[in-house]
Amino acid sequence: MHHTFIFLICLWHLVDGVNIVLVMEGDSVTLHTDVTEIHRHYKQYLYWWFGPEDTRLVEVIQFDEKTQDIRYYHDVIFRDRLQIDNQTGSLTIRNIRTTDSGLYQVNSPLLTELFNVTVYARLPIPVITRYSTCSLSSGSLQNCSLLCSVLNVRDVTLSWYKGNSVLSSISVSDLSISLSLPLEVEYQDNNTYSCVLNNTISNQTQYLDITQLCQDSVHCCGFTEAVIRLVSSAVVGVTTLTIVIHDIISRRAEKKWRTSQSVPE
Repeated sequence: MHHTFIFLICLWHLVDGVNIVLVMEGDSVTLHTDVTEIHRHYKQYLYWWFGPEDTRLVEVIQFDEKTQDIRYYHDVIFRDRLQIDNQTGSLTIRNIRTTDSGLYQVNSPLLTELFNVTVYARLPIPVITRYSTCSLSSGSLQNCSLLCSVLNVRDVTLSWYKGNSVLSSISVSDLSISLSLPLEVEYQDNNTYSCVLNNTISNQTQYLDITQLCQDSVHCCGFTEAVIRLVSSAVVGVTTLTIVIHDIISRRAEKKWRTSQSVPE
């Protein structure tokens, strides 16, 4: 049976005064302002902006403590997925999409912060298949040839593991229609193998079931090996017979020649 595990996390750190936010597609993320509460006199001057064109997303209008109003400038990208905390001014984006990646900025008389948000697409589950029915190496050693593949991925690494050790890996940054990595194992191997697809904040793991995928290879290799041995035996037998016949003919020719030499003229 194949097993699949996924590990998700939102990463957040500060680089040169810009908050770096890494998040998985479909999750919700909150861009936290560095305040616990904005004074009521300044709330009406708080704005959120997005992208290089400085698209206005949110404007807080608060005239007094009793009358509060938040105006959302919903772009077709965000629609109704934005929500602001009217105490701190923090912005929440629900069901975030890869198209939401970019630079966000919050401004008020007492507050200016930048957030660089990167949204990663959810990773597909790697698929392990057998791409060669049977292979023989090192005499009678029987191997199973496998392929781990994923479709339509970018900014990822695909790796084969034996236990906790990396056997091989391949990485892509641009969109790849198909990404594959081969592996050859002995059908009687009892080690644990897994194929792992990962990016900066998540991974997908598929474990190899050698018995399930390679059992046909065992029968195939057993039959193939038997045929090879049978043919080899036949070749050896024919070769031996040829040598014996050649030896008999040579002996008879030599005996006839000696007899002809011994007859007096």
